[in-house]
Amino acid sequence: MFETKLLAASPVPIIIAVVVTVALLIVLFVFSRYFGLWIQSMLTGAQITIVDLLGMTFRKVNSRAIVRSKIMSTQAGLTDADLTSQALEAHFLAGGNVQQVIRALIAAKKAKTISLTFREATAIDLAGRDVLESVQTSVYPKVIDCPPRGAAKSSLDAVAKDGIQLKVKARVTVRANLQQLIGGATEETIIARVGEGIVSAIGSAENHKAVLENPDVISKAVLAKRLDSQTAFEIVSIDIADIDVGANIGARLQADQAEADTQVARARAEGKRASAVAEEQENQAKIQESKASVVLAQAAVPKAMAEAFRTGKLNILDYYKLQNVAADTEMRKSLAISAHGSSDSGNVK
Repeated sequence: MFETKLLAASPVPIIIAVVVTVALLIVLFVFSRYFGLWIQSMLTGAQITIVDLLGMTFRKVNSRAIVRSKIMSTQAGLTDADLTSQALEAHFLAGGNVQQVIRALIAAKKAKTISLTFREATAIDLAGRDVLESVQTSVYPKVIDCPPRGAAKSSLDAVAKDGIQLKVKARVTVRANLQQLIGGATEETIIARVGEGIVSAIGSAENHKAVLENPDVISKAVLAKRLDSQTAFEIVSIDIADIDVGANIGARLQADQAEADTQVARARAEGKRASAVAEEQENQAKIQESKASVVLAQAAVPKAMAEAFRTGKLNILDYYKLQNVAADTEMRKSLAISAHGSSDSGNVK
């Protein structure tokens, strides 16, 4: 009976032992996986506990990246109140690059002239910009070629008031404006605005020689227009790298205008000639019409004479008198023609 009671009570300690063993195994697994990161965070003052590391695993957060980022921020002396492990996790879950943000904040702190908060850095990173490159560009300005390399035209072409074309290449030195980096225009806008300013400055010059003598007038005119407003950059300087004399656009335009005027004059002359030809044709038509009227009138004479004979208004003697007058007229015409022809031949001799 005692043996039966002992057998009945024996499974409880076994279950307890199994549970304790499983718990110890879990604790050992957790410590083996997170002990290194936990020791690093404790020794560096990052203050990330084992529970935090375990929660990161359940939240599918890269705990190694979070710990290293928190250690970097602590060792660099970043004192932003918003920079917590929870904020780093949130930024990671939002798809941001946590380590890049921390590097950017450290670079801004070391520069001592850049004011950048953790919220601004994460916003820039989530906007798709390289926040570290932006900070580096703010510290070390970058140079933008205008026009850019590989563009369709290798130079900016502008014409002065005297009609001479100038070909210009410029280099724009800019630094990032972190406060306008989100929503600000990019390099393409800077290049376009600088090109517009250079063309306007050259076009305002009285002659090309003044620009060749003092290329800095272009830089001063462009800088005075504040072309970097509403952009992600601040223009530091604009330098004219090269300037060449191109074609005489004014003379070419005058020649084209003269050619156009010639074409217009020719068109007007052709129009007048066509009008004269048309008028001549109309006169010829009128002459032919008059001749037809004369022929019709002559055709009516015999009928009138016949009618006069029938009515007795014209007798035979009157008819012969008319014939004699007509013959005399014809004879006089022939004599006049022959006399005129002989005088012309005498003049020729």
